[in-house]
Amino acid sequence: MSKPEKIVAVKGMNDILPADAPMWELFENTAETILKSYGYQKIVTPIVEDTSLFARAIGAVTDIVEKEMYSFEDSMNGDQLTLRPEGTASVVRAVLEHNLVYDGPKRLWYKGPMFRHERPQRGRYRQFFQFGAEAVGFSGPDIDAELIMLCRRLWDDLGLQNVRLELNSIGNADERQRHRADLIAFFEQNEAVLDAEAKRRLHSNPLRILDTKNPAMQEMVNGAPKLLDYLGEESLAHLNGLKKILDRNAVQYTINPRLVRGLDYYNRTVFEWVTDELGAQGTICAGGRYDPLIEQFGGKATPAVGFAMGIERIIELMKGLGETQAPSQCDVYMVHQGEEAQAQAFILAERLRDAGLDVVLHCATPAGSGSFKSQMKKADGSGAAFAVIIGDDEMAGEKAAVKAMRGEAGEQQQASVPFLEVVDYVVDQIVGGGGEHDCVDENCNEHGHHHRP
Repeated sequence: MSKPEKIVAVKGMNDILPADAPMWELFENTAETILKSYGYQKIVTPIVEDTSLFARAIGAVTDIVEKEMYSFEDSMNGDQLTLRPEGTASVVRAVLEHNLVYDGPKRLWYKGPMFRHERPQRGRYRQFFQFGAEAVGFSGPDIDAELIMLCRRLWDDLGLQNVRLELNSIGNADERQRHRADLIAFFEQNEAVLDAEAKRRLHSNPLRILDTKNPAMQEMVNGAPKLLDYLGEESLAHLNGLKKILDRNAVQYTINPRLVRGLDYYNRTVFEWVTDELGAQGTICAGGRYDPLIEQFGGKATPAVGFAMGIERIIELMKGLGETQAPSQCDVYMVHQGEEAQAQAFILAERLRDAGLDVVLHCATPAGSGSFKSQMKKADGSGAAFAVIIGDDEMAGEKAAVKAMRGEAGEQQQASVPFLEVVDYVVDQIVGGGGEHDCVDENCNEHGHHHRP
């Protein structure tokens, strides 16, 4: 009988393996802690939404809606559904559906997978993960500044250095319309320089031509009319108010007149955090104000601003920091030999977990339970601070051997501890500095541990 063909993941949809999971957890825990410190609350929306939600929010004539969405018909009722390509539309739908701003503005954050059918490349996948924040009901430049400064704090806490802020204003609809007319006229005068993609966008979405990466078009695009020159008094005041707050808080930025948005619902502030370390996919976070969107969805006019960051790209930057040491799997590794010793190991493992420690209990494989020597190799490889060892001698004396696994060989002391005192002994050693982790903060999650001494 022939061997079944191996099934692999869908192209552009990647597994997150155990070796990388701690780095994802570090990012998520850091981001969530910072969002909470700024007063943002978590919101979770469905992965699947009605297709019309994105067609209305993103615009029917965009690359996302035209080519990139995973859309299908519900076989049960014929509904047209789509795997969400971005998070903002879903959050706004939820805000409206559940009247979340009836009692005042809301600061919200979300995370989760998004889906776009596009050519996979480094930092750009068909299933990708975003972390985002939306501040709904705030109209001033102060909330724009808060979101930008929140991002800066995240980069600092993660240790990311080569990340810079680019800033622009795309004004309001009237200002963009005047600019759009002059922009189209300019591009028509330079039609010979336009590539096929630019020609396709010329009358549907000319702003996106400004964001072209085609080297042959750069000089021409640099001479195009700049939207900043079309801003009215209110839009300029909003931009200047934002710049003033950033300046006073020593947030460095560059005004980039070519920074635009292809989505119709953006207005005024747009910003991006970018890096040169990821090649063409240099934007790790993009945000901006979208005051018209909630009214466009049928609600009352409500100002809003937010950002979304691609987690995969940030993980790439974190890997570049040179953090190569594998994180610990556990605090304690249980080593045992014999049926009675195994039973006692189970009891002690549960008691240690009750005390808030992470415990791995050695279990049999097809090759058998393994000798003490092979089990100790496993204990060392787990990164555990301590190994608790139980064999025939330990069972006879009703004491476990507790060995410190970290440090130089000569410092790895071993103690004989009565079964009933093992938990107190190990916790005292860890909290007192006998192990690698000497933090007594019950909320500490260093190295993925969750000690509750």
